[in-house]
Amino acid sequence: MDVGQLDLNPRITAAVRRAKLKSVKEILHFSGPDLQRLTGLSSPDVQHLLAAAALHLRGHHTLTALHLFQQKERFPVQHQRLRLGCPVLDRLLGGGLPLGGITELAGCSSAGKTQLALQLCLAVQFPQQYGGLEAGAVYICTEDIFPSKRLQQLIAQQQQLRTDVPGEVVQKIKFSNHVFIEHAADVDTLLECVGRKVPVLLSRGMARLVVIDSVAAPFRCEFGKEASALRARHLHSLGAMLRRLSSAFLAPVLCINQVTEAVEEQDSLPRSAGPWDPHLAPALGIAWANQLLVRLMVDRVHTQEAVLDLPSGPTRTLRVLFAPHLPPSSCSYTVSSEGVRGTTSG
Repeated sequence: MDVGQLDLNPRITAAVRRAKLKSVKEILHFSGPDLQRLTGLSSPDVQHLLAAAALHLRGHHTLTALHLFQQKERFPVQHQRLRLGCPVLDRLLGGGLPLGGITELAGCSSAGKTQLALQLCLAVQFPQQYGGLEAGAVYICTEDIFPSKRLQQLIAQQQQLRTDVPGEVVQKIKFSNHVFIEHAADVDTLLECVGRKVPVLLSRGMARLVVIDSVAAPFRCEFGKEASALRARHLHSLGAMLRRLSSAFLAPVLCINQVTEAVEEQDSLPRSAGPWDPHLAPALGIAWANQLLVRLMVDRVHTQEAVLDLPSGPTRTLRVLFAPHLPPSSCSYTVSSEGVRGTTSG
């Protein structure tokens, strides 16, 4: 667009033309002080010139977040999700796990964290039309050995769990061949694995999901309270690497986390109201929380509460603690030989 078409004082337009600036694009290539030197205009005049040029490029309509959301079909990749394969759980998560960013799944022992992670390792292998990414998963164990027996049990039950997928499609997928297992017992090994091994699998298209089970174990073993600054630096390095990989390869990252009763960590992190133990909070503090896109928490119903339910009733709850695209919400779920199934939402 020619400078003459901007809504400017003729004096400003003439000064711009004397400086041989013919288009809006050329004007915006320069900073305010540079434009002052080129045109001889005062600082207020230059600011008015820049504002007029920017207004022209922006247009006369202001786009809100709601407008962008309503146009999500124009940005299919940004709104794509990795589905868990359960309608209730996927609805709670707004369609599934976001492809860009780190999702944390925190909770106490035996709450079902690893069960959900294993189910995602299989879900990612389905075709995109069934909520998968047609690729494998990298599973990094930092605590125990990989639960291969449970994985095989889930594979055998996929047709019962994924009734939305035709049987012939399920049978064609070689699930066991596309779960890549690594063990990292300390922080250095974990950082090396994420920095060197994982990028190779992602770049070759062999994997599109990264699972760390758990992220807290090596950090809590190696760093005491006196080394909190060093621990924070390592957590920042790990988070930065995972976010870069997730963004570059559109690969969801799921980090399983432990919980802690530390009052200082609990008070420093956002929590939504709920009936679970208020003294529990995800481990690793604010240094790790700042790396996350989504924070989920699972919990088991206490024994005295479970008695009030039917014998077959749900005993576990999945909660959204924070996410930029989701409200705080929750649903109950059960873990069976087939996998994880959501039951109710609230």
